[in-house]
Amino acid sequence: MADPNFMLTMDHIAHEVLIWIGFGTVVGLSAKALMPGRDPGGAIGTMLMGVVGSLIGCSVLLLFDTSFKITPISPIGFVAGTAGAFLLLLVFRILSNSFVVEAVDGKVTGAPGTALTTNYRRRARRAA
Repeated sequence: MADPNFMLTMDHIAHEVLIWIGFGTVVGLSAKALMPGRDPGGAIGTMLMGVVGSLIGCSVLLLFDTSFKITPISPIGFVAGTAGAFLLLLVFRILSNSFVVEAVDGKVTGAPGTALTTNYRRRARRAA
């Protein structure tokens, strides 16, 4: 028979993991709702982005003020987690180059010394 303290500890760990998975999913969905445009990743990607964003947001909040008691089911934890997931999604979009596209103004004539002007603009939404 297993040790009762071990079983109680494993039960507590299982509950914490399930809370973070549920919280991460809700936070990931809210961050994707705040960021306009199409996002890569399915349900697993959204959940992982929410969990990692929650860890980032809550860690940054605790870095500045340690008096907060942040739990996954607290309003301040939800706001900090959503902000962290939003920043994580923004960094992902910038690094994957899906946030900006190159727009070329001017004609390429092939003549030496011809400068090509390149402007960067925000990617436009696609019509559904």
